[in-house]
Amino acid sequence: MNKEKFKSGFVSIIGRPNVGKSTLMNQVIGQKIAIMSDKPQTTRNKIHGVYTTDNSQIVFLDTPGIHKPSSKLGDYMMKVAHSTLGEVDAILFLADVSEGIGGGDRYIIEQLKNVKTPVILVLNKIDQVHPEELLPIITTYKDLYEFAEIVPVSALLGNNVNTMLEQVVKYLPEGPQYYPADQITDHPEQFVCAELVREKILHMTREEIPHSIAVAIEDMKVEKNGVVHISAVIYVERDSQKGIIIGKQGSLLKEIGKQARHDIEALLGSKTFLELWVKVKKDWRNQERVLRDLGFRNE
Repeated sequence: MNKEKFKSGFVSIIGRPNVGKSTLMNQVIGQKIAIMSDKPQTTRNKIHGVYTTDNSQIVFLDTPGIHKPSSKLGDYMMKVAHSTLGEVDAILFLADVSEGIGGGDRYIIEQLKNVKTPVILVLNKIDQVHPEELLPIITTYKDLYEFAEIVPVSALLGNNVNTMLEQVVKYLPEGPQYYPADQITDHPEQFVCAELVREKILHMTREEIPHSIAVAIEDMKVEKNGVVHISAVIYVERDSQKGIIIGKQGSLLKEIGKQARHDIEALLGSKTFLELWVKVKKDWRNQERVLRDLGFRNE
């Protein structure tokens, strides 16, 4: 009997901000590699999540939410999102059924009309609507675009995610295993650690902070006793934001560090000492050199 041929390929996860792209990625991979927040523009770089089975390997690209940009950082994020669409084997277009179809979804569908790649519509958050409400939503989307497949899921609860993965594999070519079976992302650990710190700030701060922060790992080394020592800088755009992040007598910064350390220790599997500094870099989102230093590069 013929052994089933190995299939592999690259799949882009797109959708407007906050539809659950990072939640889906983490559910598939089974470990936190993409940060989650209810604030827009949480994801800024392509996150490569790797999902491997005995007969297939899917490399996921979690792109920034597609939106109309308002800064150089925004322009960069849109270039990243659009550039991946033509380079992948399949596209997962994630939509939030609990909110209905919006202008952002229609904007993305218009972009997809220029792409030849098969598009699988993933209707997320089905745990938040009555099953009878699904059919009319599916019909609305079908009328707007010819999707290769339509799969309703709950990324948060994991409902129907395996069915979605089976559909994805159908569209992958035969190919090599690009990454070792136990590797779940191609990002260096420093990047994921910086993202975990940023996630905590997003959770704990008010509206004006999220878009104006960036986190850079300045130093990461393993001590003789096996403890990982990490020194990270949180960049903000204004002095007032620095005060907010530090908090009264350093209380907020301490809490950010405590929660981030917990996730980082789970990621690295070793005890971690995390040192956080806050620095002001005025208007960093519009400075090419600063964006480059922080890892936002147009490839």
